[in-house]
Amino acid sequence: MNSEGRHSFPLIGEKFPETHVQSTHGMINLPLDTEGKWLVLFSHPADFTPVCTTEIVAFAKRYDEFKKLHTVLIGLSIDQIYSHLKWIEWIKQNIGITVPFPIIADDIGNEAMKLGMIHPGKGSSTVRAVFIVDPHGIIRLISYYPQEIGRQVDEVIRSLKALQVADAEKVSLPENWPNNELIGNKVILPPPKDVQTAESRLKNNEGYDWWFTYKSRN
Repeated sequence: MNSEGRHSFPLIGEKFPETHVQSTHGMINLPLDTEGKWLVLFSHPADFTPVCTTEIVAFAKRYDEFKKLHTVLIGLSIDQIYSHLKWIEWIKQNIGITVPFPIIADDIGNEAMKLGMIHPGKGSSTVRAVFIVDPHGIIRLISYYPQEIGRQVDEVIRSLKALQVADAEKVSLPENWPNNELIGNKVILPPPKDVQTAESRLKNNEGYDWWFTYKSRN
C-alpha cells in the first residue's frame, strides 16, 4: 500500500517479488524456483468459467513450446486448491487435455493483490495478467486483459521469443516480429551514440536512415 492508500505493484525492470505459494504441483518459491530459466506467470479470473477454460487449454497445448524456450509456465487464480484440482480433472475428462503446469491457489488473494491483478469493481476476481520474468528474476513484460476478453497465447510466445532474441543479440524487434510489414524477420540495431557511428551506420547496414537500420539475425 503506498502513501495515498492505493495498492502498488512491481513494474517492468523490477525484481519479481519473493513469494511462497501452494500450487497443484506442491509448494512453489518464486522467483527462486525458476532461477536460471524464464518464467511466464499468468492469472485467470476463476476456475470453471468458459473463457478461462479456453485459455488454460491453449496454454496446455503449447506447453512443449514453452519448455523448448527454457520457460516455466505457471497459472494463478483466487481459488482454493481443491477447485483447481477438480477443474483440471474436468478438463482432462471432458476436453481430453492434460494441464501439465502448476496452478497457484491464491485463495486469500494476497499474491494477486501484490501483483496488481485484482480488477476493481469485479469482486475478488483477477484480471487476465501475464508476467514474463527473465532468468535473473527481473520482470520484462506485463500485460493485462479484462475478464471479458481471452488472451492469444501465441502472442505470449512471440513476446517471449522476442525478449530472448533481444537479450542474446543486443537488438530491438519490430512490430509483429518476425512478420513485420517493413523489415520482415530482421532485427533493429541500437541507435548510434556518437556522430561517427551515425555517419557510418548506413554504409555498413540496411536501413531507412542512420537512426533506423536493421540486419538479418546472427
